[in-house]
Amino acid sequence: MATLATGMSASASAATPGPARAAATSTPLPGLDPVALQAAMGGLPNADVTGALLRITGRAGHWSGTSGVGNLETGQSVPVNAHIRIGSISKVFTATIVLQLAAEHRIDLNEPVQRYLPGVLPADLPPVTVGQLLNHTSGLPCTAPSPDFGDGSPEWFAANRLKSFTPQQVIDLMAGQPMQFAPGTAQQYSGMNYYIAGVLIEKVTGHSFADEVRCRITGPLALHDTYVPDVQDPRLPSPHSNGYLTVKSPDGTTRPVDVSEQSPWPWAEGGMISTPADLDRFTTALFRGRFLPPAQQAELFTVPDVPNFRSSQCRTETDAGRACMSMGIMRVKASNGVEVWGKTGSRPGYTSGVFATRDLSRKIVYSVNPTNLNGTEMRYILQIAAASFGPLVPAGS
Repeated sequence: MATLATGMSASASAATPGPARAAATSTPLPGLDPVALQAAMGGLPNADVTGALLRITGRAGHWSGTSGVGNLETGQSVPVNAHIRIGSISKVFTATIVLQLAAEHRIDLNEPVQRYLPGVLPADLPPVTVGQLLNHTSGLPCTAPSPDFGDGSPEWFAANRLKSFTPQQVIDLMAGQPMQFAPGTAQQYSGMNYYIAGVLIEKVTGHSFADEVRCRITGPLALHDTYVPDVQDPRLPSPHSNGYLTVKSPDGTTRPVDVSEQSPWPWAEGGMISTPADLDRFTTALFRGRFLPPAQQAELFTVPDVPNFRSSQCRTETDAGRACMSMGIMRVKASNGVEVWGKTGSRPGYTSGVFATRDLSRKIVYSVNPTNLNGTEMRYILQIAAASFGPLVPAGS
């Protein structure tokens, strides 16, 4: 039977808000309730999720805890500061670098990306600006199905998890496919935007994406556990929770397959590795304007006033069918009025998120380890969000 291990400092155990400065948010934050936080991650491991961790910091209170197991064979607990495959949280690093290049006048956010990358995108696509890539208003096509990229099943991924693809191979999947909408008229979350943004960074700087992340972000902040793995390096450093997928055998039985080692080919779109402490430090520096001048910093917190075009990211009651993503992060409003900004990310076996109030009075980093690819871990994420900031109401519920 799983138990929830929690670690609190003396001040965190009281779960009390900080001094009056914490009221800088537009809506008062709920107090931290250790019982509710424990319950949000309770009952692990189970058939859907093997383990979870949550780190809460900020002047409105601190709390950290883990639940479930990090290794099904040994029963080892989830490490508090586990290395995580952060998936699409990588996009925040990518967007930050593109915005830095805009501040350096090496990229114009209002210019077509085709100007900088001739021949990279399919020739029949209309002009798409760099800014439209970053805030997902490009309208770029969905990718054509390809057997090389699998059928989306746990069985395929478990058998092919070391397979890798180049960014250009991914971009080429758009060839011959229709645009989803005219650029700039709606918002649809798409990883394709950030494969292109990664190629753009390398073309403009002449350096690898990994080098730019190291020189511009992780090096200056001393984020020793955050990096872009080499495409041939499937390892996840210790300590970490193992990621598993439940796969079906030909005889109909199911079993968990360890997918902790996997190709990091999603790269600038979703291939990075980090830790809760590093993500907390990065978010703090980013929100405080350490990386960007005011004009580009403003883009981080500007959501375009366009419809949400079936985006899975903007589906809460408070979004009301409108866009929720800016150039790099996303805005989420709890039903109690608390507004937070951040990013989610997923890779098979790992789903994570980092969110904070604009004034940093509360920051959270979470990671859960789902055993499937159909999003059943979402109920835990909603529970974590509700205990941390206030309940989120899915649209249509």
